[in-house]
Amino acid sequence: MILVLMSYHLSRKPISIVKKSNSFLCFLVKDQDNYQTLFGVLDNCFLVAYAIGMFFSGIFGERLPLRYYLSIGMLMSGLFTCLFGLGFYWNIHSLGYYAFVQVMNGLVQTTGWPAVVACVGNWFGKGKRGFIMGVWNSHTSVGNILGSLIAGVFVSTAWGLSFIVPGIIIACTGVLCFFFLVESDQEVGETAPLLRDSSIVDPSINGAVSTEPDVIVEEHSEAISFLGALRIPGVVEFSLCLLFAKLVSYTFLYWLPLYISNVAHFEAKEAGDMSTLFDVGGILGGILAGLVSDYTGGRASTCCVMLVVAAPMLFLYNNIGQRSLGTTIGMLLLCGALVNGPYALITTAVSADLGTHESLKGNARALSTVTAIIDGTGSIGAALGPLLAGVISPTGWNNVFYMLISADVLACLVREQSLSVHSHRINLFLFNANANQLI
Repeated sequence: MILVLMSYHLSRKPISIVKKSNSFLCFLVKDQDNYQTLFGVLDNCFLVAYAIGMFFSGIFGERLPLRYYLSIGMLMSGLFTCLFGLGFYWNIHSLGYYAFVQVMNGLVQTTGWPAVVACVGNWFGKGKRGFIMGVWNSHTSVGNILGSLIAGVFVSTAWGLSFIVPGIIIACTGVLCFFFLVESDQEVGETAPLLRDSSIVDPSINGAVSTEPDVIVEEHSEAISFLGALRIPGVVEFSLCLLFAKLVSYTFLYWLPLYISNVAHFEAKEAGDMSTLFDVGGILGGILAGLVSDYTGGRASTCCVMLVVAAPMLFLYNNIGQRSLGTTIGMLLLCGALVNGPYALITTAVSADLGTHESLKGNARALSTVTAIIDGTGSIGAALGPLLAGVISPTGWNNVFYMLISADVLACLVREQSLSVHSHRINLFLFNANANQLI
């Protein structure tokens, strides 16, 4: 599973490295005064398609064998990633061609997240889920780092290979997935110890971890409906929180190398290498957030604290982050941890908790749809962030950071506001829930 989603992220990273190189700029953009806005549109061809496709991906993921679903998605993603790079060798200068490839790649990349979270959620119990998924979620940052490094090798000479090599990697991983993926412990004819962990998380997603004995419930074979998933307490609130958190994270993902290049005056490869420190911090932040949330039982509280601290750190990074190499490294690590920590926690452990919520009465097939709703809503923010950065950056990088800080504060406020009404919604939902509502 680590290799699967690592390859997904590895294949979507090269655009952020390549778009700041002079070779790609001269190859694709005629009006170089407007290149930031054009690249923002190119980013959003992928991100908007990804956000829209994600809402449908979870529905398909619950109804199709995950092994086939993931394998086909990875092979198609490899194809479109390679097609982007082949434009260099085919001497294609049309922005429309690359926009179309980005749209198609965004759609097929939605096969990854809901299916893989569903697989991991099937294997691990709730008691250690935050820490385990925090470690597992490090694949996203590792994929971003490897994608940056691979793209950086070819960016100044033959930028087409910056896409072709990652495309081949994800396609090969798709073949491995087809032959070796085991969707759940039941497929190997035994019970996985971690799956049957007796520790469970309170349905409020913010209560203390308890050690009640496992309750054996009847497992439903029907897939949950989209509206049924929205009725699960916490899904809407965490989805909105992720929208703003992912806006910040993906703006850094797509624009941080260009920011470092412009402000610190690094070359394309050096700026790309330096930007990987943000992802290294993201690995540490995701693991820390999962560990703390397991120990305290407070997923929401952990997210809020990290979001509150992140806002002033973003301000400081923009103002003092480039004063020295040591300051740059330290601030990138710290900001990466605080920005990606809540994002990682919501998209993994929280999604899995909500997808196996006790109000579902054992319907294990809801996990893929719940994950898709939460990540799909977050992906709307992922699309908005780079687009807004492309529009705002010509007015000055300070304004981009003000936008990011505002989004971070809104993510915290959305989550904080939801805590006051969350318990009431849980009681109301449990009172009214029945099997017909979840079909």
